[in-house]
Amino acid sequence: MKNKTNNPLNIAIVGGGAAGFFAAITAKQQNKEAHVTIFEKGKKVLAKVEVSGGGRCNLTNSFAQIKDLKAAYPRGEKLLKRLFKSFDYEDAYQWFERHGVALTIQEDECVFPVSQSSQSVIQALTQEANRLGVTVLTQHQVTALEPQANGDIKLCLKEQKPRIFQRVAITTGGSPRAESLQYLARLGHEIVQPVPSLFTFNIEDKALRNLMGIVIEDATASIPGTKLRASGPLLITHWGVSGPAILKLSSYAARHVNENDYHFPLAINWMGNHKVAMVEEEINSMLVSHGKKQLGSIAPSPLTHRMWVYILEKTGLETTKRWDELGKKGLHKLVETLTNDLYQVSGKGAYKDEFVTCGGIALSNISLNTLESKVVPHLFFAGEVLDIDAITGGFNLQAAWTTGYVAGLHMACP
Repeated sequence: MKNKTNNPLNIAIVGGGAAGFFAAITAKQQNKEAHVTIFEKGKKVLAKVEVSGGGRCNLTNSFAQIKDLKAAYPRGEKLLKRLFKSFDYEDAYQWFERHGVALTIQEDECVFPVSQSSQSVIQALTQEANRLGVTVLTQHQVTALEPQANGDIKLCLKEQKPRIFQRVAITTGGSPRAESLQYLARLGHEIVQPVPSLFTFNIEDKALRNLMGIVIEDATASIPGTKLRASGPLLITHWGVSGPAILKLSSYAARHVNENDYHFPLAINWMGNHKVAMVEEEINSMLVSHGKKQLGSIAPSPLTHRMWVYILEKTGLETTKRWDELGKKGLHKLVETLTNDLYQVSGKGAYKDEFVTCGGIALSNISLNTLESKVVPHLFFAGEVLDIDAITGGFNLQAAWTTGYVAGLHMACP
């Protein structure tokens, strides 16, 4: 394919992350004569891929537990449902296996390299880009875009001379500060205010913090007065709470808690999704079976002994009290604490391995089929720079592969 002047297309990818590499590779595969250049402002490419999944790289998910994409993508699910018709998680799985990355699906449906190393993923991407002839330039920071009268786009660089391209894709990832997207706003794009999306919760409760290290395998965390809730493993830390349940809730509630300056009430159901009636029935059953034994000697199945003692003490029940001495009032208080334990969150902690933001380029500003800007012709977007983000579990990287593929496919057309 050639452009109108019969010269090979000159394509720029701004951002050397997951979406950027996938866009570059796809564009070059689609249009082998095109010149494709990746501009990365940092010293190395794919830095976020390197640390994702604790360095093991959770590169996608089987989606087996996802009945509605909104459960995985609080923002952007409708767009991704459309784009998955072109390139979905099965396509990503097959792509990496074809390029030498043997994959495994964990019990939680997260997909990792068999090597358990992000270097396998990085190597596959960099080797394929190199094989295709993609140029990769590090320490090249783009500071501005200048659309030209003929439809070309000038890239202004911080320490290098400007360069002209026929197609440009912005794949710079999530931005904690809206200021870094101002060069796109100046072109007329609407910027949805970026806010953190995956983080842990700080709780100033010494008794809870003393339980640091304990994991409740199936808990439900929610924000009272809202419909915001998430379930899964919950980890008690020396600063508060973390784990998949909390990270998912932080994603669902990203804008709500930001508006409340990260000070909000938190309710925890230590018994997972069990309703009050079910927990009451279980406690009554324990009362009947172990009436003469002390409360502190036997805990409901999901709880460790230390956790159970903490619940009893918080409820005001002595661990030496016998089960048959619990009484209706004690039973009610115990069930309430197990299913609706209230805390006050006093701030957020950073989820450093995979820091994600919600916000970015408004989806109303792009073509939903091609990811081309409606504001600037021949300018495309892919990855987290768009107002798309996901819960933890490989979903954010899947969005990068999908949007990178679609942008690369269409920007390579003449």
